[in-house]
Amino acid sequence: MRFYSALNCLLYVGFFVNLSKRNLIMESIKDSLNQPTEAPRKRLLVVGAGGFVGGFIASAGLERGYDVTVAVRQSTSRHYLSDSRLKFLVLDYAKPDQIRDAVSVAMPDAADRWDYVIYNLGATKCKNPNDFDLINRQYLVNFVETLRELNKLPQQLLFMSSLSAMGPGDEQGYTPIKVTDTPQPNTRYGLSKIKAEDYLRSVEELNYIIFRATGVYGPREKDYLMMIKSIDRHIDVGMGYREQLLTFIYVDDLVNAMYDALAANLSRKTYIIAEPQAYTQTEFRRIVADELGGRWVLPLKLPMWVVYAVSTLLEKFAAMQGKTSTLNRDKYKIMRQRNWAADVSEAIADFGFHIEYPLKRGVHETVKAYLANR
Repeated sequence: MRFYSALNCLLYVGFFVNLSKRNLIMESIKDSLNQPTEAPRKRLLVVGAGGFVGGFIASAGLERGYDVTVAVRQSTSRHYLSDSRLKFLVLDYAKPDQIRDAVSVAMPDAADRWDYVIYNLGATKCKNPNDFDLINRQYLVNFVETLRELNKLPQQLLFMSSLSAMGPGDEQGYTPIKVTDTPQPNTRYGLSKIKAEDYLRSVEELNYIIFRATGVYGPREKDYLMMIKSIDRHIDVGMGYREQLLTFIYVDDLVNAMYDALAANLSRKTYIIAEPQAYTQTEFRRIVADELGGRWVLPLKLPMWVVYAVSTLLEKFAAMQGKTSTLNRDKYKIMRQRNWAADVSEAIADFGFHIEYPLKRGVHETVKAYLANR
């Protein structure tokens, strides 16, 4: 009897232990079902990622949790695209067939597509003036038409245009340029950007955002670096005798604005992007000189005819060597423009555009990087 009583006790204990385990397992399953599933990361393609701004766009995308692919040419330097989390898409923008094949391999599933595309590809100077239209407009057409053909247009495409697309502003009363003003580009560069914008507007099923950005500066940028180097050597060369208002945008502020605009779910909108405050050449020189430790600087003013002559000679000399010149006749027209003041009220209203790096702070960061590598 005692043996059967002990056996019964063991059976009862085993039953309750198994019941308890089963309850624990069921609770565990219930808890796992109640846990919110992690949303898939948004997929972002950065086109033209190898340039000055492109590296910052890619890095910021990773920091914000995007699944980032960078589109580059075969010859593009990857020096600033070294993060192992980046995916690469090698494109030849002049060859739609190659674009089609590369995109099909990267996105093999018919339903696959990038959620967002930031199109940052472009040329600000060219050996052949006709290349402005080829690189700034036709390459965009080739890329978008390929996505269109493959039914892989993104949820949104942000296109980097330029304030130069607007052409000269009010040079009498210096009224800030507004996005609603009629564009009147007077440079091959600005005209090519307007043509690219017009193409995007013709694609009815495309949700685009266009940024007409003013001059972008920051660490690794080269054109403004020339001005900083000149001031570091105690000389500041101004162009023309009439007052000129300049606007700037620090690279981090531009990149943050891109992601803020994408997050706002905007569609078929165009914005001017610049620090709201305009500066004179004297103010810019003073800020840079202070950041360089209080440099004394000799300001030189060149008449515009001299600037034109020098720009023409340098352009022709560079062409003979098969190179491009920072100073050229197209750039001369940009330097001649007196009013770069910009109205950014629509960007502020639509996606909370704001500046974290006014010129003094931005120059501080830029000069610090320059001094570290001087």
